[in-house]
Amino acid sequence: MLSSIDWALIESWKEMGVPLHIALRGIEKAFDSWESKPRKRSVKTLLYCQEEVEAQYAEWLEAQVGAGSEDELEEQAETTTNDARPFSRDTILEHIRNARARITKKVSGAEDRSDLTEALQRAETLLADLELEVGQVAQLDSQKLEVGLTGIERMLSEALRNFAPQEQQTALSAEVKKQLKPYRGHMEESVYEQTFENLFMTRLREQFGIPRLSLFYLGL
Repeated sequence: MLSSIDWALIESWKEMGVPLHIALRGIEKAFDSWESKPRKRSVKTLLYCQEEVEAQYAEWLEAQVGAGSEDELEEQAETTTNDARPFSRDTILEHIRNARARITKKVSGAEDRSDLTEALQRAETLLADLELEVGQVAQLDSQKLEVGLTGIERMLSEALRNFAPQEQQTALSAEVKKQLKPYRGHMEESVYEQTFENLFMTRLREQFGIPRLSLFYLGL
């Protein structure tokens, strides 16, 4: 089972732009290495695979140099994303509806007119628009949809940071740092910072009941 730290690390790879097949290759190589020299202890965290995944990603990036222009590579990435479409239209619609329902409940239960409430209302409207669009378009563009969903997420995250009491954020920050402390020495500084941020925001969203919107979390 993946822990919250594991999910934060996966999200960091996603935001770094690590392709799925590269992440899977790194994980497989990490376990091949472990199986070649069996230990008494089992692998209990995805952090065991971090170094190999990022090494594979670095090699992949180097191999892309000269393989094509930036526009060509970007077009290829978009084509791959849109062709894959691992979820049906109905599944995506259900994901959007469930998220919108949770946000509607938060808005109706709000006792003040804070910036967070206004952001939630804005998110509610935007999700309704996306739901309508997904239901009507002949060809579903998952790349465009993901951009829209993550944009709404960023808006809510910013509003949540501004709304949450500073003492609550300080306590949460200390808790996350403590949780990541055993792994910090094995992580690049940039990866640590991104993983910390992802885990911190995950905890903060959970405390305020704010749902994840990205297709990355569909089905979880």
